[in-house]
Amino acid sequence: MENNQELEEGQIVLGTVEKIIGTTVFVKIENNMEGTLTTSEISPGRIRNLRDYVVPGKKIACKILRIDNRGIHLSLRRVKQNERKELLDKISKEKNNKAMLKTILGEEESEKIIKEITKKYTLFNFFEQVKKDSKILEEYVTKTDSKKILKILDSKKEKPKQIKQIFKLSSKQADGIKTIKNIINNSCDNKECNIIYLAAGKYCLSLTGENFKQLKTEIHKTLENLESQAKKQNCDFTVDKS
Repeated sequence: MENNQELEEGQIVLGTVEKIIGTTVFVKIENNMEGTLTTSEISPGRIRNLRDYVVPGKKIACKILRIDNRGIHLSLRRVKQNERKELLDKISKEKNNKAMLKTILGEEESEKIIKEITKKYTLFNFFEQVKKDSKILEEYVTKTDSKKILKILDSKKEKPKQIKQIFKLSSKQADGIKTIKNIINNSCDNKECNIIYLAAGKYCLSLTGENFKQLKTEIHKTLENLESQAKKQNCDFTVDKS
């Protein structure tokens, strides 16, 4: 369980630029806490104009470098693009979850429930836990309201993504069919990985999952594994580029 009142080193947070004094940027972050950014942590290389990167009122994703008796030290340049996207995605989902609770429970009751939930969880992590164990909801809302919430969550579930690649694998050896079966079985070890026979030494490799970028990496690894084993077994292997 996470307490959203606690900030940790290495955490990515969304902040609002409050003011700029000299070369120090003051950023308002979670729970009205304030962090600071120095010029060296805004962008790599020389900065000619600080306000090309930060201006009062601008929202920025920062990484917490350290927390000490002098305050919270932040970095803008060390936030990777995927980390920023992940943070903004969490914030967007939290807003949607708040709106959903408000619609079902009403404004006053939803605020009360959110206050109780966030004593133990961030709102985002709470609903991630609900996906794994829906009964957690009934600790905070009635069974009737829980069913309504679960119905909405179910309707918003993202459909699994799928990526496919055609390849050719053949062998002129006497036991070629057995060799090819072994190559395929040894290469497709991911439970979401599937290889089907199409025709005349032609196969289709497919992978299913939630993250398209990760799927591309996985399918590339699987194809490399297929090619490597095919070479060892003196089989012909090509990836269909069409």
